[in-house]
Amino acid sequence: MQLTRRSLLAGTAAGAATFALGRTASAQAKTLNVLSHLVHQNVLTKGAAGDVIAPWRQAAGAEIAWTTLDSNPLQDRLFREASLGQTGFNVGYVIDNRVTPQIAGLFEPLDTYQASDPIEDIDDIAPGLRRAVTVDGKLVGIPVRHATQALFYNEALLEEAGFSAPPATLEELVEQAKKLTFTSAAGNRVVGMILASDLAVFPVMFARAFGGDIISTDRKLLPDPAAMEKGLAVLADLFQAGALPRSYANTRNDDMVTWLQQGRAAFGVLPFARFAQLNNPEQSSVPGKIKAVEFPGSSTLPAGTGMAAVVESWAMAIPANSTDKALSWSFIKAVSSKAVTLGAARNGNGPVRVSTYADAGFAAAQPLAKIEAAALAKARPAFPAFPEAVRAQATFLEEVQLAVLGRKSPQQAVAAIQERVAPLLPA
Repeated sequence: MQLTRRSLLAGTAAGAATFALGRTASAQAKTLNVLSHLVHQNVLTKGAAGDVIAPWRQAAGAEIAWTTLDSNPLQDRLFREASLGQTGFNVGYVIDNRVTPQIAGLFEPLDTYQASDPIEDIDDIAPGLRRAVTVDGKLVGIPVRHATQALFYNEALLEEAGFSAPPATLEELVEQAKKLTFTSAAGNRVVGMILASDLAVFPVMFARAFGGDIISTDRKLLPDPAAMEKGLAVLADLFQAGALPRSYANTRNDDMVTWLQQGRAAFGVLPFARFAQLNNPEQSSVPGKIKAVEFPGSSTLPAGTGMAAVVESWAMAIPANSTDKALSWSFIKAVSSKAVTLGAARNGNGPVRVSTYADAGFAAAQPLAKIEAAALAKARPAFPAFPEAVRAQATFLEEVQLAVLGRKSPQQAVAAIQERVAPLLPA
C-alpha cells in the first residue's frame, strides 16, 4: 500500500480535527475546586457508605479537585484566596468561630440561591449551626459538620460508688463528682471530674447550666453576671474538694481522654464523637464502660429552659470572587441533602441534620444518637465570632483560672472579665 502526498495531507487533517475535538471535549469537562480539611473529603468519598458524592459528580458532569489542609492553615489559605481579585476555588470550608462580619464579607450571600433553588428541608439543619453562619441577616455558609459537647461518665465507677444513674442536674453532678473522688477497687486514685483549663468551652457550659453565658448571640458580654458567678463558684468548689485534679491549671484536652480511658476520672466533658475512642479496647482500660449524657442544667433553671451545650461546626461557603457559583451551589445542595448527610454520617461525619439521628440504621450503629440529637437541637457556639475573639477567650480563661484556684472570688473574677473583655468587643 503506497502513501501518496494527497492521502498524507488528508490523514493529517483528519487527525488534527480529531485532536481538536478531543481538546474541545476535554475543555468542556467541569472541575469543582474545593478547599477543605481531609476529613471533609473522606466522609464524602470513603467509609461504610462508600462514595456518597459520586451521584452528584455524574449528574453534574463534573469532577472534584480537593485541596486539603489542617484547620488553621486551611482557614488562612481560604481567607487569602477570598481576598484576591479572583480565586480558582469554588467552595471553601469555614469554621463557625472564624466568621466575623469582615470575613463574612468575603463570601457570597446564599439567601438568593436558597430562595430560587432551595436546599432540602433547611430547617432540619440545627438552628444554632445556621445562626453561627448568618451575619448581619445574611446566610454565608451551609453547616456540614459539628462537634457537640457531652458529659461522659465511667459507669463502673458510678456503680462502685453506689450511683445507679448519671446525674440529671448540675447539683447531682457536683454531689457525684465529690463522692467519686476516691481510690477505686482497682487501686486507682480517681478524681470526680477532669476538665481542660485552656478551653472556654467548660466555664461557658457551667455558666449556661444556670442560664448565663460569656457572650450572648447578640454579642452582649455577660448577659447574666450572677449565672457566671454561680458557674465559677461550682468549679471552685469542685477544685477545693479535690474533685478536679490538683494539676487543673496545666490540664489539656488530650489529658481528659487519657484520664477517662485509664479510669482515673469519673466525669469529663468532650464531644460526642469521642465515644468510640474512649471505648476503644486497644486504648482504654475500661472499654464499654464509658457512657455519655447531655450536660445537665441546674435544678434552678426555669421549667422548660433547655441546657444549651457548646458546639463547634464547619460550614461550606462560596468565595465571592470565585467563578461558576451555580456549580458551587449545586455541590452544596447535594452535600446538604438528607441522603448525602446520612451517607457522610455513616462514613464518620458529625451530621448537622437532627433527622439523621432518627434513621433506624444509623441509630442502631450509634448508641448515643438519640442523646446527641437532643443536645444538637439546642446547641450553640461558645461565643459568636468577632475580630478579637482569641484575645477575649485568653483573657476570660485567665480570670476563670484565678477563680477556680481560689485566688479571686467568683464575683471579683466576673467583675474583671467585664472590665477586661468589654474593650475587645465590637462597638
